[in-house]
Amino acid sequence: MSPTVDLRVGRRKIEVKRAEKELFPQDGITKADLAEHYRRVAPRMLPELRGRPLMLERMPDGIDGDRFYQKEVSDYFPDWIHRATVAKEGGEVTHVVCDDAATLVYLAGQACITPHRWLSRADRPRRPDRLVFDLDPPADDFEPVRGAAHRLHELLDELDLPSGLMTTGSRGLHVVVPLNRRDDADDMLAFSRAAARTLAARHEKELTTEPRKDARKGRLYLDVARNGYAQTVVAPFAVRSRPGAPVAVPLSWDELDDPELTARRWTVTDLGDRLDKDPWAGLARHARAVSTAARRLEEGAHA
Repeated sequence: MSPTVDLRVGRRKIEVKRAEKELFPQDGITKADLAEHYRRVAPRMLPELRGRPLMLERMPDGIDGDRFYQKEVSDYFPDWIHRATVAKEGGEVTHVVCDDAATLVYLAGQACITPHRWLSRADRPRRPDRLVFDLDPPADDFEPVRGAAHRLHELLDELDLPSGLMTTGSRGLHVVVPLNRRDDADDMLAFSRAAARTLAARHEKELTTEPRKDARKGRLYLDVARNGYAQTVVAPFAVRSRPGAPVAVPLSWDELDDPELTARRWTVTDLGDRLDKDPWAGLARHARAVSTAARRLEEGAHA
């Protein structure tokens, strides 16, 4: 049995059991390394997590073992971890809410490799403050992702919607639009679908909104399904369960054409100076409702 390691996080001592368990066996990255990553990135990550219900992607035996996705908080989680109870179809569910660095490190100690966050906060769960377009390529080639991001950025500019960019640590990019929590999640989903359809119609040889893989015919998929109520997306600086332990990292738009950029450019062991810069600084201050953008989109469709 691997030893237990105690990590001091703020005023709390977090006990990480089986600390030397290799969660990424090919890379020798242990549970202790994962916990240290989350302690390190907490100042940048927590503003994107606070107040939001989480879904936990846990892999107790590492990325080569089984995984499970946890919504309901475990009974044995300590009382000091914040919780939020929200409605679901036919009932309710109580999620973890990560409001401090100690919670983030504790979750890593529970082999939560990737925390997935709601696009709304628990106080108004049906009023999202983020809209996300997931650019999902048909293969690992990154060039279609780069091209799709440029085209989506142009459309959002036409609609006067600000946006941020993030590597997913998987295969694609996320384009994130800040919202002012005036619109319901169902309206956000309808708008994002309409925007994706508009973009796919403009570039029908390259882009698609077809959810069935066999109907995409080699085109990049504009995935907006995460904008529905109670759906989740990967959080900035979250680790992904892939070899190399890649990390989701916010970008500035002028970094999109960097030839070294890929979806897995940064990892737990190679974050470089990403914690020293904040490409999303001030983005939330430009939050919008999408009612005006939706009208512009509809007018353009009938022009």
